[in-house]
Amino acid sequence: MTTEGTDTNGTHADPATIRRMLRETGDTWAVVGLSGNRSRAAYGVAEVLRRFGKRVVPVHPKAESVHGEQGYASLADIPFPVDVVDVFVNSELAGAVADEAVAVGAKAVWFQLGVVDPDAFARTRAAGLDMVMDRCPAIEIPRLDRAV
Repeated sequence: MTTEGTDTNGTHADPATIRRMLRETGDTWAVVGLSGNRSRAAYGVAEVLRRFGKRVVPVHPKAESVHGEQGYASLADIPFPVDVVDVFVNSELAGAVADEAVAVGAKAVWFQLGVVDPDAFARTRAAGLDMVMDRCPAIEIPRLDRAV
């Protein structure tokens, strides 16, 4: 890790943090941007998270149920603790979601592939949360079993 909280490749995805978030941080994941639209990446990633034992809570303005789990319009509307907030919104909106994750007491924030906001990363880490940016847990989870 460098002093900026990035790994040696210049990304914000430290392998130890990825491993900790997927294995130890907790199993309740709020997926911001998850709707019932099966053609969206969030839908497929949520399926993978569920297969690996995660409870996936949809967060979307429509608050629709997905994969049998009640949806909520915002993180603040979820009436139980959330361990990880997985963010599928564009980079311009992602920082506000990270700030909301801090405010609701989440343990970690995960910005999906293509979602990049270095300032939000710095704020979230400064608040004491683990954070990964520009990675996909559906890609990283299968790699855990192959890692030495």
